[in-house]
Amino acid sequence: MTAQDTLARLKARLATINDLDSAQALLGWDQHTYMPRGGLEPRVRQMATLQSLSHGMLASPETEELVGTLEAKRDQLEPLEARLVTVARRDLDQALRLPAELVARKSEATGRCLDAWMEHKPTSGYEAWRPSLEEVFAIVKEEAEALGYSDQPYDALLNRFEPGLPTRRLQAIFSELREGLVPLAREIFARAERVDDSFLHEPFDTDAQWKLTMDLLETMGYDFRHGRQDRSPHPFTTGFGIPDVRVTTRIHERDVRAGLFGSLHEGGHALYEQNINLEFDRGPLAQGSSLGIHESQSRLWENLVGRSRPFWERWFPEMKHRFPAPLEGVGFQRFYEGINRVKPSLIRVEADEVSYSLHVFVRFELELELLSGNLALKDLPGAWNDKMRDTLGVTPANHAEGCMQDMHWADASVGYFPTYALGNLYGVMIFNQAKCELPDLDDQIRSGRLGALTAWLTDKVYRHGRALDPAEVLHGVTGRELSPQPFLAYVREKYSEIYGF
Repeated sequence: MTAQDTLARLKARLATINDLDSAQALLGWDQHTYMPRGGLEPRVRQMATLQSLSHGMLASPETEELVGTLEAKRDQLEPLEARLVTVARRDLDQALRLPAELVARKSEATGRCLDAWMEHKPTSGYEAWRPSLEEVFAIVKEEAEALGYSDQPYDALLNRFEPGLPTRRLQAIFSELREGLVPLAREIFARAERVDDSFLHEPFDTDAQWKLTMDLLETMGYDFRHGRQDRSPHPFTTGFGIPDVRVTTRIHERDVRAGLFGSLHEGGHALYEQNINLEFDRGPLAQGSSLGIHESQSRLWENLVGRSRPFWERWFPEMKHRFPAPLEGVGFQRFYEGINRVKPSLIRVEADEVSYSLHVFVRFELELELLSGNLALKDLPGAWNDKMRDTLGVTPANHAEGCMQDMHWADASVGYFPTYALGNLYGVMIFNQAKCELPDLDDQIRSGRLGALTAWLTDKVYRHGRALDPAEVLHGVTGRELSPQPFLAYVREKYSEIYGF
């Protein structure tokens, strides 16, 4: 059998695995949007069945034989074909280390934990949620041991989301970021009253907000022929193949920023997924390079574009037209400063650019303590409140504002939170390069023309999918390694102008 015949067989097998994963993702999307609460138990079983079938096909002698044969014939493959084999081997090795029983048990546990989170978060019912969360964390610890690690359990979990980045390297990056960010944040916090954002908490018509978020997504280049936007308690993006990538957002009558920036953020994720090379569809390359690179795109569109002065020079007149009552008497400069106000906050997804990474530090440090056994889940709320007070100077009044605010622990995404802060760092470095190569980019954004930026990002980042590792993506775009310094320079320049120091 030739290398091409073997490759065709592997691709067909991987396509079937991808279809099973996509069907499971579709069931997950429905669970978060339209599923009746009474449908939980059958849904949990359905998702566990699909997960078991997918895992069984991947972690099988047939798949291992195909991958091994192609590794021996790598010199007969084109570069992208060889990369497909490399990624398939990475996924296969991880799957082989995870017993099928553990995979099925995790799917069921996370389904129930997510449902319990949605039920008990509104009433801050941590103790009612904790039993299902303890089950999930026990499984996460089993996963880390099964996957293996050279230094500490967190390495195994982080590697799923940010391949090639060990925990110790991440800690060094975060230490450098913290060293520059905390003094800046404190200086701005001391001047918080200089910016008045009270007008943003006036009643904004929710139907008009929804229409605006749809218009913003379309302007970015989000293709509604291959996607849709719905509402969910926690905004997210999910795809069932490159031709079907969906986003959700949440609309608050008295916080217009939630919908605006939620949709821009998820729209950034969706643009990435919709613009991966279509030839990769139904295969392991049809995903983002890493979740840090993925977050770089959501943070780029949400903040570097969506909170920029040129962007609102285009859209502020629209805001005045669509929301005349709450914006009566509000001028452009006050609006621009209001949407960029920096203040210590309780909720990560509503945090400003400067303090956002501080929220990530809290979660990262707690995850390390939970995995090491130095912190028990029964003590998580108190530990959370202590770290929020020490890091951001605020203490949650309830668990919904505290340790229950995010869904990611419920779905076993331990090791995921650091990618949010990494996304800030990647995003600024990538956007700085875009401004160098598109010297009139500010003018384009100011006039509402975002197509050139989307095309540039597609060429430099999106189309490659997993054909490039995160370090390769960043070096290919910027020629540099990851550093916190460009992000720190960006926030210093922007916010010293807003806060007058």
